Amino acid sequence: MIGTGILKGMAVTARNFVGSYFDKERLITVQYPEERNPLPENYRNFPFLIYDGNDPQAGLRCVACKICEKECPPQCIYIIKSEDKKPDYMGKPQFYPKVFDIDISVCMSCQICVEVCPFEAIKMDKDFELSKRERFDALLVRKEELSKPNDYYHEIHPIEAAAVDKNLTDAAAAAEAKKKAAAEAATKAAAAKAAAANTTPAQPTATSPSKPDA
Repeated sequence: MIGTGILKGMAVTARNFVGSYFDKERLITVQYPEERNPLPENYRNFPFLIYDGNDPQAGLRCVACKICEKECPPQCIYIIKSEDKKPDYMGKPQFYPKVFDIDISVCMSCQICVEVCPFEAIKMDKDFELSKRERFDALLVRKEELSKPNDYYHEIHPIEAAAVDKNLTDAAAAAEAKKKAAAEAATKAAAAKAAAANTTPAQPTATSPSKPDA
């Protein structure tokens, strides 16, 4: 029958229109900014840097390896590596980024920088309210603005952050076990060497034959 499709479409529209007064799930819009829809776990916007502990300088996970800078398709990451090392939050000397800038006017939120980072130092943020009055320098985000604590990462990506922390903890435990095993092996080797030196019989010294008296 001609017009059946139009009638079906109007029926769907009318059902949603009337239902929106009774079922909140049918509401299409919210009163932004007073009301906001919750963002899904896998939502991503622009990258940020993670630091552990309370000091964003000492706890920064980034060691300025520059892998993310090389792999970034739009080349929006700019890093200058430090010339010296400083202790991280675990007391281990590490290089650090002297400069770490991201031009969010160029960033396309592809997440490649996150995937290639071997230190779990850079992740994707959920903050989308980043409009500025200026077009250029205001959209160049510096290291100080990019650095955010691990607790913030757990707030925006709880499942992912828990998995990352577990991987880092397991890796640290494996490295510590390997270090301990190497130390024990070295101690055993030194003890065995010392024991072998103590049990080796003394070699007799050769004496020259005495000359007959003239």
